[in-house]
Amino acid sequence: MRRVARTLVAFAAVIVFALPGGTKAAGCLPVAGIDATPHRAAYRIAEAPAAGTVALTFLGHASFLIESAGGVTAVTDWNAIVRPPFPPDIVTMNNAHPMHYVTTVEPGIRYALRGWNPEGGLPHHDVTYRDMRVRNVPTNYDEAPLGRANSIFIFEVAELCIAHLGHLHKILSNEELGALGQVDVLLAPVDGAYTIDQDAMVQVIDSIGAPLLIPMHYFTLDTLARFLDRLRGRYVIKASDNPRVLLSREALPKTREVLVLPGD
Repeated sequence: MRRVARTLVAFAAVIVFALPGGTKAAGCLPVAGIDATPHRAAYRIAEAPAAGTVALTFLGHASFLIESAGGVTAVTDWNAIVRPPFPPDIVTMNNAHPMHYVTTVEPGIRYALRGWNPEGGLPHHDVTYRDMRVRNVPTNYDEAPLGRANSIFIFEVAELCIAHLGHLHKILSNEELGALGQVDVLLAPVDGAYTIDQDAMVQVIDSIGAPLLIPMHYFTLDTLARFLDRLRGRYVIKASDNPRVLLSREALPKTREVLVLPGD
């Protein structure tokens, strides 16, 4: 398992990452030759987050573990490769690519929410389990075949709205932005190739206006650096040595901020 090392240089103007053995990060690549052993990049601590907070852990690629104060756990883009060492209560799968979904969901998972409708038509999810609500906004249905479409999943927990853009391929319409509502924490794919190009992604990010942005799905560290360059001067850019961060409404940044989380 490769570990990302983080260096901040020159007043946080440049973020440089080093990956032993190469610069490739986990990505939406052909699955042939990929080690199918689940990574143990994150774990659930003995105690749930304190009331009014939510824990967010970057597992890698496009997968995050979300833990509520009430002990509810959810994982985005549930797949067979990047996952925690326990079954969460809720999993989301935004589209039918091996790094973003599984065909069979194991026992112990209460809700498996797919970003497409296998029977056709638009998917609709709105699930509340204890202190966490998860809903979706479908996108890409006008140009994508069944299973390759996308849903944005929104996690409402600890008085925060955390939105995972999934495998977005389009600028969001006013109707889609209205369906999203207020977003406090935005998890955005920034690869610029398998999803929309980086300039278009910046436009989407600006239109949503979340105070905290966490990049994901960037394949190479050079790609991440090019994306950060597009935001430099307008966003405060920070990096963390810990893939797990505690979020709360009181701790949201007052100025728009990018937080880069390390992942294996």
